[in-house]
Amino acid sequence: MSGGSPADGTVVAMCSALGDETRWSILAALGEGDASASALARRLPVTRQAITKHLAVLHEVGLVETVQVGREVRYRVIGTRLSATARRLDAIGAAWDRRLAALQHVAENL
Repeated sequence: MSGGSPADGTVVAMCSALGDETRWSILAALGEGDASASALARRLPVTRQAITKHLAVLHEVGLVETVQVGREVRYRVIGTRLSATARRLDAIGAAWDRRLAALQHVAENL
């Protein structure tokens, strides 16, 4: 894929990570507060090992960070990354809206 910016690659990786229903559920759970993989496994119908793998994917794309609380590792959503991605997607949508409006204008004036 050529012609894209590095930010586009980040958005693609993030959307790919969010495309998994389990990862989406994990993010939603973490939106309610920091939690360990074990705590998430008790809340979701997924094993702790699977939760850990999903958290690694979310961490890799910058959607969660780890927080050490005593001996426990908890995970926290990085809201700024989600907000930045949402703004980028809004910009793409706005660009398409402008293109479609221009096409509509041309079609109506034919």
